[in-house]
Order: sequence, then C-alpha cells, then structure tokens
Amino acid sequence: MVHIAVIGGGYWGKNLIREFYNCGILHTICEINEDALLAYQQQYPKIQLTKEWSSILENQEIDSVCIALPAEMHYRFAKEALSANKHVYVEKPLCLDGAEAEELVKLSTEKGKILMVGHLLHYHPAVIKMKELIKDGKIGKVKNIVSNRLSHGIFRTSENVLWSFAPHDISVILSIIGESPKSVICSGTDIITKGVMDITNSIIKFEDVYVNINVNWLCPYKEQKMSIIGEKGMILFDDTATTDKLKYFSEYLDFKGKFPVPVKDKFEVIQLDNTISPLRNECEHFKESVENNRAPITDGGEGLRVLRVLKALQESLDKNCEVKLLPPALPIVPPPAYFAHNTAFIDDGAEIGEGTKIWHFSHICKGAKIGKNCNIGQNVFIAGGAILGDNCKVQNNVSIYAGVIAGDYVFFGPSCVLTNDINPRGMYSKAGHYIETILEDGVTLGANCTIVCGNRLGKHSLIGSGAVVTKNVEPFSIMVGNPAKRIGEIDEKGNRKIYEKSGVSA
Repeated sequence: MVHIAVIGGGYWGKNLIREFYNCGILHTICEINEDALLAYQQQYPKIQLTKEWSSILENQEIDSVCIALPAEMHYRFAKEALSANKHVYVEKPLCLDGAEAEELVKLSTEKGKILMVGHLLHYHPAVIKMKELIKDGKIGKVKNIVSNRLSHGIFRTSENVLWSFAPHDISVILSIIGESPKSVICSGTDIITKGVMDITNSIIKFEDVYVNINVNWLCPYKEQKMSIIGEKGMILFDDTATTDKLKYFSEYLDFKGKFPVPVKDKFEVIQLDNTISPLRNECEHFKESVENNRAPITDGGEGLRVLRVLKALQESLDKNCEVKLLPPALPIVPPPAYFAHNTAFIDDGAEIGEGTKIWHFSHICKGAKIGKNCNIGQNVFIAGGAILGDNCKVQNNVSIYAGVIAGDYVFFGPSCVLTNDINPRGMYSKAGHYIETILEDGVTLGANCTIVCGNRLGKHSLIGSGAVVTKNVEPFSIMVGNPAKRIGEIDEKGNRKIYEKSGVSA
C-alpha cells in the first residue's frame, strides 16, 4: 500500500492533495500556513497534518513524497526525501540546475526509488491518443511542431513565463521526436517586472524537425494549442476547445494541379475518454509506478532532458543568440511498455510487447519474443528463440524453450512441460538446432501436461492435466491420458462435448 505525504498546499498543491486523496494513498499534508492547515483539517479530517518536514522524513509509514513547492526549493526537498528512502513526485521543473538534476537522478537510481516529474500533458487523453497516431505512422515522419500557450496570468517573480508555461510542451515534444535538439533560439520581453520575461518565442531545431513554442501570460484570451505536421498528415490538439479537442488530417495538400492547394476540411475528430482528468491519471500513474517498481513515463531522466533544453533557451534569451546543444548526459530511453517485477531477469535483446506483465523470479532470455498483454507468472523461463503471441498466459514454474511457437491467447498451465529435442544427449551439443512445436491460437495446456516436440496443436484444443501429447492434435480437440487420446470436442468459449465411449464425465 502506497502512503504519500504532500508538502506544499498552495495554488497547485491543493489539486495534488485532492487527487492523491482520491487515489486512496494520501497519508499526510505538510504546510506551514496555519490557516491552510485548518482548512485541510476540515476538508480531510482523517488525513494527518504537520508543519514539520522532518516528521515526514522520519515517519516509516510514509514511503512517498509529493513536492509542490516553488521550483527553487525542488532540489533540496527531493534530495532529502530520496536520502530518507522515499519515492518522490516533484512538480515541474525537476529543479533549476543541470548538475543538481543529474545528482537527483543518480541518487534515485542508487536508492532504487521512483523519481517522477509532474509533466502533466503526457497524461492528457488527447496527448496519449496523439502519440499513438504518430507511433502508428498516421502522419508520416514529423517535420514541424508549433505550440502556443497563452493566458492572462498567473504572474510570477521567481520564474519567467518560459519556465512557468513551456516545460509541459517541451516534455511532450521531446517524447514525440525521440531525440535531443541540435540548437535553440529564444527571444522575449519583460513588461510587468524588469528581468522577468512575460512573453517568449522559442525555436528548437532538431536534425530534421523545426519546432516553435510561444508562451505568453499577458494575453487577453486563453489558448493552448499544438499542431504537428508530418510528411503525409497533420494533428491539431486544442485543449481550450470544449469539444473536438483532437483532429487528425489525413492529408492537407492537393498536388493534382500545377501548384499545391491546401486541403482544409478533410479531417477526423478523434474521440477521447475524458472520464478521468489528466491530473488524476498522473497521480494514478505515480501510484502504479511505486507499486510495481516501474519507471514512470516522466521519470527523473526525462525531467533532466527537459531541464537541459530550458537552460539552453534561457541562455539564448539572456545572450540574444543561438545556443548549440551538446549530446545529452543521459540518452533518451523511453520506459518499457511492459511491467517486470524487480526480481525478474530481462536480458537485453528480448522482445516484449506493450502491456505484458512478468512476475517474480522469471527469466526472459535474449532473442525471446513475447507479444502484447501477456501475463508471465512466477519462476518462468523463456529461452531465446521461443515465440509467444498476444494475450498469452503462462502460469508458475513453466519453461518454454527455443522452438516453441505459440499463437495468441495460448494458456500454459502450472508446471506444464514443453520439449525441443526428440533424443537429447548430454555429451553432444545440438548447436542450436531444435525441433519446433506449434501451439495455434487459443490452445490450453493443463497443469503438469507434457508436449513432445515436433507436433502441432490445433487452435483452441484442450490438453488435460498430466496428459502426454505424442502426436499432432486436431483443432478443438480434448486430449487426456498417457499417451493422450481425443475424448471430445471443445469450442472457442470452452463449451465441451465428451464422446460417450470415452468414459470421462463432462
């Protein structure tokens, strides 16, 4: 069970307090303002309250901390929380100094603790869908991104509009492009407070992508738009729209005539699941990351890369010049799309699909291929060369060796046995030459059954517990015994028909 303390109950902290409470993991609120504490006491009567940060660090029940303080305080409090063996969620930006950010990332790794940065846009349903469209090649290679984030306030004096508004957009753009910028240019103006920019216009140049980010907190209207232009299509995300927030343009130019003509009305409105707010999604993601010991989408390394771009933009703003960026200290490595328990061993070179879960003490070897949404139980071994399709379930204590090829929805019962050598000899190596066993879609292997290699099990066939299969199995067959014999039929949904002479009750 995750128990989180939130320090800072101000403008944005109150929203984090609400959503962590709704997630069922809020343990303590730390706030120095007594009036705010009194209000929280009335709103959350069962939640502990304190003005003392040290009491949170010393409390063993609290395993996680959310830091919702001004940016200049992030480094100190994040470092102290990590040093006290707490998982840390810190509001954007991670901190204000690159060396300090690297120190936090290194410390979180050494302590084995989650470090997550609150880059909220990643958890917006529209951005999640937008990234899926790009990943699926719907607009081709990305060539240009323009982001406008404009509003009237909130004005700050400790940070300018670049640091206040742009981190979310930079974070998403780095994720979409998947590489570090080559150079940046930033200009702006200070109107309210001298030296604190109220408007900035940034150009970020990648190898083959041109990005423009415009932020302004002196605009009389609110605008939060991002357009992404690809080689064959466009995406428009308008977060201020009450409906139709995400539009996909399958084409935007007509080349049939002498000159290209814009195509303006050929778009599809992408439907979104808006049942849960982006902030609730983000807080749930942190909870799940801690529970599963899994790197979050916006982990410390991602926060460091965003900080690096912000620092370069600020340098350009200060010097009124283009700033070249060196290769990043930490490469952009997206977190795995699958879950692996911290006791599991996943070799480099194993291919594991999105949504798959791998549990305690299992070993997935280099060259193994596992599809999407599979569930790999405890103490499972999957060798290089073994192939599992999508939605397979492997129960505890199963070894799947090279040569086993399983389709989708295959069920491996506890301790079932699959072989790949018809005449194994310890003295002579097979040099990687093994016999294939084919399990078609929907096959079920009962507990402790044995499948002799070189056979094909037809789709949706059911192998009974303890059975020994020595020959090919027809689709939809029920096989029991040693050697296994067909005693009936089973359909895709599990409805069975037992032959009268089999002597086996249905």
